[in-house]
Amino acid sequence: MRIYRTDAFPLPLPPGHRFPAEKYRLLAERVATFAPEWMETAPAATRHELLHAHSPAYVDAVLSGSLDSRAQREIGLPWSPELAERSCRSVGATIAASRAALLEDCGVNLAGGTHHAAAARGSGFCVFNDVAVAAMLMLAEARARSVLVVDLDVHQGDGTAAIAAGEPRIFTFSIHGARNYPFDRADSDWDIDLPDGTGDDAYLDALQGALPELFARARPDLVYYLAGADPYHGDRLGRLALSRQGLARRDRMVMEACRGQDAALVVCMAGGYAVPITDTVTIQVETVRLACEIFGAIPTNPACR
Repeated sequence: MRIYRTDAFPLPLPPGHRFPAEKYRLLAERVATFAPEWMETAPAATRHELLHAHSPAYVDAVLSGSLDSRAQREIGLPWSPELAERSCRSVGATIAASRAALLEDCGVNLAGGTHHAAAARGSGFCVFNDVAVAAMLMLAEARARSVLVVDLDVHQGDGTAAIAAGEPRIFTFSIHGARNYPFDRADSDWDIDLPDGTGDDAYLDALQGALPELFARARPDLVYYLAGADPYHGDRLGRLALSRQGLARRDRMVMEACRGQDAALVVCMAGGYAVPITDTVTIQVETVRLACEIFGAIPTNPACR
C-alpha cells in the first residue's frame, strides 16, 4: 500500500480565503503517526499525462499562467506558479496511487478528488481532474480494463461525468445533495440525489442498496473512491447530516465491497469544509486508517467498525 502526500506544495491564498488549504498539512501529519512507512511525496503529473483528460489549450494556460480572470474566478483560486505546481502534484498523486493499487490492492492520495474540473476549464476549487486523468491513463496504458468511480463527495461529480461520458470503460456513480453545487450538472452513469438533512440511516441505505448493482454493471478491476468529508453534519458547504460514525460506516462499505470483488482501490480525499477544520481532518484520518486496516497495513481498530 502507498499513501501520497502533497502538503510540501502549499497554496498561497489571500487572507480570509474560504478554501481550507491547511487541512492537507494537518492530515499528512496525523497519518504520519500511524503509517509513516507507506507515505511518499507525490510526483508531478506531466503535460502528456494531463492531456488524457484535458484540452491542450487549457493545460497550457494553467502551466504558463495565462488563465484569464474569468477562468480564475470560476476555479475560485488565484493563479500562481505554486497553484500550477500543486495541481500537477495532486494529479500525480492519484496516478501514482493508481499504479500502486493495481500492484498492491490499494493506494491513497491525501488530496485529490477534484471532480468539478472539466476538459477545458476548472471549477469549484478544482484545476485539473485527477481521477479522470488517472482513469484515462490507466486505460490507455492497458493497466486497467474497466473503471468504476464511486463519488461520495457531497457535491455531484460533474466534471468527471462529462469527461468520462465518451468512454464506456468508465462507469461514474455519485451520491450527493440534490440542492447543492453544482447547479448545472453533467449526468453520471448513475446519480442519486438526496434531500437536505439526510442522515446516516437513509444515506447508508441508499449506498448499500446501490453497491451490488454497481459492481455488477461496471465489473471494475479499478475503483476510484472520492471519500468526501463534506456530507458531515458540521460541514459549512454540505447540507447533509451524517455523523462521523456514519461516514466511517460509509467508508467501510465501499472498501469492503472493493476487497470482496477483488478490485484495486484508489482513495482520494475530495471535499471537507467543517468549522473547525480539525473535524474534517479527523474524518479523513479515519478514512485513511480504515484503508490501512482493510488492506492489511495496520491492525484493525474496533472503534471503526
